[in-house]
Amino acid sequence: MQSEKLQIIIHAPTAAALERARNNAGNILGYAPQTVVKIIANAQAVSAAIESAPHAQDAVTYLCPMTLQKNNLTCPERLKQAEGPAALWIAQLQQAGWTYIRA
Repeated sequence: MQSEKLQIIIHAPTAAALERARNNAGNILGYAPQTVVKIIANAQAVSAAIESAPHAQDAVTYLCPMTLQKNNLTCPERLKQAEGPAALWIAQLQQAGWTYIRA
């Protein structure tokens, strides 16, 4: 079954979750390319995303600005910064109809 315009948040708070989120996003977009996916990374997943080699899912990966600030990190150009604290942004997106998946 394919969706017309499914919007999915994949939450990654750890390095292992980031790896699963990237795999999940790739699988989803490969099967249903019209789906909008956002990987939202916070906590340990932020440094894992920054330190990893460039990845096919970097274009849909958003880093928590609070985690960046607390760890004195800068969001690289290949990644995006979330539109506020990860937990708040996730809640706002869910309220707007996005589907939440914890990686």
